[in-house]
Amino acid sequence: MRLLYDFGVWFYGSLLRLLSPFHNKARLWVEGRKNIFQRLEQSVEKGHQYIWFHFASLGEFEQGRSVLEQIKKSFPQEKIIITFYSPSGYEIRKNTPLADLVFYLPEDTAAHAKRFIELIHPKFVVFTKYEYWYHYFNQLHKRGIPLLVISCIFREDQIFFKPYGTFFKQILQKVTYFFAQNTESVQMLKWIKIHQAGLAGDTRFDRVVELPLQRQAIPAIEQFVGGHEVVVAGSTWKPDEELLAALLQRHSTWKCILAPHEIDSVHISELTRLFPTAIVYSRFSSYSFEQIEQAQVMIIDNIGMLSSLYYYGDIAYVGGGFGIGIHNTLEAATYGIPVVFGPKYEKYKEAVDLVTIHAAFSISDIAELNNVFEDMQTETTRIRCGKAAQGYVKQNAGATKIIMKYLTTQGLLS
Repeated sequence: MRLLYDFGVWFYGSLLRLLSPFHNKARLWVEGRKNIFQRLEQSVEKGHQYIWFHFASLGEFEQGRSVLEQIKKSFPQEKIIITFYSPSGYEIRKNTPLADLVFYLPEDTAAHAKRFIELIHPKFVVFTKYEYWYHYFNQLHKRGIPLLVISCIFREDQIFFKPYGTFFKQILQKVTYFFAQNTESVQMLKWIKIHQAGLAGDTRFDRVVELPLQRQAIPAIEQFVGGHEVVVAGSTWKPDEELLAALLQRHSTWKCILAPHEIDSVHISELTRLFPTAIVYSRFSSYSFEQIEQAQVMIIDNIGMLSSLYYYGDIAYVGGGFGIGIHNTLEAATYGIPVVFGPKYEKYKEAVDLVTIHAAFSISDIAELNNVFEDMQTETTRIRCGKAAQGYVKQNAGATKIIMKYLTTQGLLS
C-alpha cells in the first residue's frame, strides 16, 4: 500500500505538471513549488523553532484562523510558518500578518518530508480538519514533534474505518491529539483504537462569531442596496446562478449581491450575460446613479469581501450544493439571517444542524427555491429563522479556548 500511495502522490503531481500550461490553478500549484527548498533555506531563521500550521485551502485557513490569532496575540514571540496545499489558499493568504513565513507544502515524499522538517525545526504542528500525509506525519512521529489535528470530523464511509484501510489508520496513529468537532468522530477513532482524541468543537464558530463586530462598512454596497430587501449569494457556481436568475425574475423588487466562487474574467463575462443589467463591483465608479439604482444584481469580482457582505442581506444563498458540497454557511448564519443552499449538504454538520432548527433550508430546484423564498417574504419569519441561526453560532463557539488550554498545559506554549 505504501508503494501505491507514493505512486499516487507522484502521479498527481505529474498530471498537474502536464496540465499547467493550459490550466491556471495547475500552473500556480506547480510554479509555487519550484525551488521551494532553496527559498525556504533563504527565509528560515536559523536557530529558531517554528510553530507549523498547515491548511489544505482557504476554507481550512479560515477554520483555523482563530487559533492562529490567539497564539499571535498571547505569544507574540513565537515564530509561525503556514503551508498550503492548494493555490486557492496560498495565493489569497500568502501575505497574511498572522505568519512569519507562508509557503506551499512540498509534495509528500520521504525526502521532502525529512528535508522540510529539518529546515523549519517545528516546535509543534497543527493540521486543520483535512489532509493526512503519510511521510510528513511519519517524520514528525519519529522525531517526537507534537502533531495536533483541530476541527477534525470523521464519517463511517471514510477509508480509515474500512477493513482494507490499515495503511491509512497507521497515518492517524501518528497524530498526538485530535480535537474533534463532534462526539461521533471521537467514538469512531476509538473504534480503530485511537484514544488520543477529545471533543472540542469547530473552531470556525470562534472565527465567525466575531465577524459582525469586525465588519467594515462598504459604501458602494450601501448605495447599491438602498432601501431594498437583499439576497446575498455567496460562493456560487453555475447551477446556483441559473436558479437565482429565475428567482429574481419573479421578485423584481429584491436586489442580489452575487459573490461567485470563480472570479476569472470568463466567468464574470458569463454572469453579465446571465444578468444583463447587473453592475460589477470593480467598475462601480463608472456607473451612473440611474444604472446603480435600476440594477437588480451586483457582481462581486474579488475575493475576501463575502464575510462582510452578509451583513447587508435579508436572506443568504450559499453555493456549491449542486456540486461536491456547499460552502461556508456559518459566515451567513452569524449575521442572523436565514440560509438557503442546494441538496448536497449532508456531510456538513453545521448545515444539518441549521436545517434541523429551521434556520436553513435545502432546495433541489427552482420550485423549491421559490417556495422557500415566498415563505421568507414576511419580516417576522426572516427574523425568527435568523435568530435561530445566530443563536446556533453563539452556542457552539469555544473550541479555540479548549485548544489553547491544551497547548499551555502541555507546555507547548509558555
